Amino acid sequence: MSDLDEPVQPERNTPSADPVSADGFFRDIELSGGEFGQLVECATARLVSFLESLPDQPARDTENIEPVLRLVDEPLPSEAVSANEILNLLFEDLIPKSFNTTSPGYLSFIPSGGLPQSAVADLIAGTVNRYVGVWQAAPALAQLEATVVRWICDIVGFPASAGGFLTTGGSLANWSAIVTARRCRLPEDFLKGIIYTSSQTHHSVAKAAMLAGFPERNVRVISCDERFRINCHELREAVENDRSEGLTPFLIVGNAGTTNTGAVDDLEALADLAAAEQLWLHLDATYGGFFTLTERGQAILKGMSRADSIALDPHKGLFLPFGNGALVVRDAKALSDTHRLDADYMPAMQQAEARVDFCNISPELSRDFRGLRLWLPIKLHGIDAFRRALDEKLDLIAMATAELKTIDGIEIVAEPQLTTVAFRLNRPGLDEADLNQLNREFLDRINADKRIMLTSTILDGRFVLRICVLSFRTHAKNIDDCMEAIRTAAVD
Repeated sequence: MSDLDEPVQPERNTPSADPVSADGFFRDIELSGGEFGQLVECATARLVSFLESLPDQPARDTENIEPVLRLVDEPLPSEAVSANEILNLLFEDLIPKSFNTTSPGYLSFIPSGGLPQSAVADLIAGTVNRYVGVWQAAPALAQLEATVVRWICDIVGFPASAGGFLTTGGSLANWSAIVTARRCRLPEDFLKGIIYTSSQTHHSVAKAAMLAGFPERNVRVISCDERFRINCHELREAVENDRSEGLTPFLIVGNAGTTNTGAVDDLEALADLAAAEQLWLHLDATYGGFFTLTERGQAILKGMSRADSIALDPHKGLFLPFGNGALVVRDAKALSDTHRLDADYMPAMQQAEARVDFCNISPELSRDFRGLRLWLPIKLHGIDAFRRALDEKLDLIAMATAELKTIDGIEIVAEPQLTTVAFRLNRPGLDEADLNQLNREFLDRINADKRIMLTSTILDGRFVLRICVLSFRTHAKNIDDCMEAIRTAAVD
C-alpha cells in the first residue's frame, strides 16, 4: 500500500499527536519536500495515463450524471482523506463526465486541447508563488510576462508604443477594452456614447458594454452580408444617423473570427471608417487573431494591425489550457490612463516605460503569474511550431469542407474563412421548421458516435451544424472519423 493511501500528514519532530512541533510551529497543512514530491508523482502517473489514453476516450460523456454529482455534493469535510482516494475520485469518476476538450475528436465550440506544457508552468508558478502585479515584487518574472505581451504585440503587427496584459479570456479582455475606449473617447457623463457591433459578434461584447455602464440601447447591432461579415455601408449610415440625433459614436467592435462561422469582417474597411469618423476600433480576435502567424491568415486578417485594441485568446489559437486571454492596445498609455489608481500601502510604481506594473494597466491587483504558461511552451518549441500547427488546421478544415460537399444532401451554409465550417442536411419538400428538427436529430446521431463531438448554431433562422478544427491533437485521421460519422448519420 502506498503512503498516499493514508491521509497526508507532515513529518513531526516529536512523536506527539499535537500539531505543534518541538520548534513551536504549527505544521498541520505543511508538506515536507518528500511528501510534496510523492503527491506530485502520484498525480503525474494518473495524468500520463490520461494523456496516453486520449485517442480511445470519448469526445463527450455527460450521460447518467446524477450518481456522480452525489459523490461531490457533500458537507464541509473536517478530517483528512488520502491522496489516492482523492485522485481516484477525480480521474475515475469526475473528470470523465465532461465534454472532453482534450480529445482530438472534439470539434465543437472553439477547441484548443490544452497544452500540458502549460500545466507544468502552472505547477511551477503556483509552487514558487511569485507576485508579478507589481514590478518590484519580482522584477525578472514581471519582465518575463511583459516580454510575452510584447511577443503578442509583435504577432499582431502593433508598433513599439503598444502594450497590454494577460487575462483569463476574451470576456474580460473585451470588457477592459470597452472601458479603455470609453475613458479615452468619452466624457465622464458617457451615456450618449454609442457602440457598434454586428449580428455575429460574441455576446461577451454586449455583456461587457453593460458591465461598463452602457444601457442596452447604446449598442447598435449591424446586419451582416452573405458571408456573415458586418455590413460596412449600414454601419456608416448608423454612425451618421446617431450623430444627427445628438448621440456620440465612439467605438466599433469588429470580428476577427466569429464563434458561429469563423467570419472575419473587412478589417481594412473598418479601420478606414474608424479613422474617418475618429472612432476607437476594437477587434475581437480571440479565435482568429493568432492565424496571422500563417501566410493565409495574414491575408485573411489584413488590416488587423490598424486597430486601437485587440482581444486574443492564447487558449484558442496558441492551444493553451482555458483561462489564458490577452488584451493589447496600440498605445500602452491608454491602459495606464484608464486603470491606474494609487494607494498609500502600495510600493513605488515604475516610471521607466520598459518596466510594467501590471496592476496599473489592468483591472486586477491580486492575480496569478500567467506569463509562464505561454513563455514556457514557446521557449520549448519555438513559434514556428505553432505556425505549422495553425497551418495544419487550415488544411484540415479545407479537407473537411471538400468531403462534406461529396455527401448527398449536405448543404454548406458558411464556407470556412478560418477553421470553422457550418452545414446542414437538406431534404426537398421540408419547410424550415422541419429542416431544423431534422438537423437536431442529425446532430444527435453524429455525436452518438462518441469519437467526435460537433455543436450547432442558428444562422438566419436555420439550425446548422459546425465543425471547428483548432486542437493541436486533431489530425487527418480525426477528420476521417468525423466524415464517417456524418456519412452514416446522413443516411439514417
